[in-house]
Amino acid sequence: MIEEKVREIITEPLKEENIEVYKVYFEKTEGVKNLVIEIDKKPYVDIDVCVTASHIINPILDEYDLIKESYVLDVCSKGDDE
Repeated sequence: MIEEKVREIITEPLKEENIEVYKVYFEKTEGVKNLVIEIDKKPYVDIDVCVTASHIINPILDEYDLIKESYVLDVCSKGDDE
């Protein structure tokens, strides 16, 4: 599955910034396919952490070119659903 491969290639680079990959999945919203990557970092995830993670993830996804169709990358906090 693409989600598993994406998780595999981004986990170590994110770990270098103490960012954990919580969940990777595709969802379709209003006809747009979104690659959602939920992250976690102690003590919390704020917008700066999401931006940092996006800057790490984008070039990796471009390099590996795993996803041939158009999509939007959505990097967000895993939330407080524990």
